[in-house]
Amino acid sequence: MTERVPDSKALWLDVHRSIPSERITLGRASSTAYRNDPKMLLFMAARYKFVAKLLAGRGDVLEVGCGDGLGAPIVAAEVAHLYCTDIDEATLADNTDRLAFVKNLTFEYFDFRPARYPRTVEGLYAVDVIEHIFPDEEPAFVANLAASLGERGVAVFGTPNVTSERYASAYSRQGHVNLKDHGTLRTTLQRHFHNVFVFSMNDEVVHTGYYPMAHYLWALCVDPRS
Repeated sequence: MTERVPDSKALWLDVHRSIPSERITLGRASSTAYRNDPKMLLFMAARYKFVAKLLAGRGDVLEVGCGDGLGAPIVAAEVAHLYCTDIDEATLADNTDRLAFVKNLTFEYFDFRPARYPRTVEGLYAVDVIEHIFPDEEPAFVANLAASLGERGVAVFGTPNVTSERYASAYSRQGHVNLKDHGTLRTTLQRHFHNVFVFSMNDEVVHTGYYPMAHYLWALCVDPRS
């Protein structure tokens, strides 16, 4: 009897054929990043992974300014239900269609500048949002976010460091009207939370290094002020 010679090509083709064909379409902004600067998807996904780790195990969680929903499945996998809000109705409709496979995920329109969220949540996050809010709108905006949290609620804010503005794209520079450094970020959020912890981030690495050399800043906020 002739022993069968292992064939790595045949093995791989068998494995590949067993993988389900589930093609996912990226949203507008994420597709543009993938085409023009694909490593940005790594950095963006890492931000949402950090949020997911911080909010893991919580019940109702709120994303403020979800954009095209790139990170929503990452966070939704760690919480009971994720409500993703934005003020771009067309993008929200596209997200609802593209990401229908995530069953504990809801996309809805909500503007936090004039009002708090109608339901109380255990956690919320705003990734790449606060820098798009004009300074005159910021106090009410952040106050309404804090008011949307329960007594033991946790909020996570991520934003580019003002020191990194020189490296930003033209689109980013056009939209960034309220960039902060670590000090102004902390001061802004301490008006609405009793405890604010600020971290640095470079590429996909979160750390406690020298703030002015950080490309990105994180603030973990607990104990919202009443």
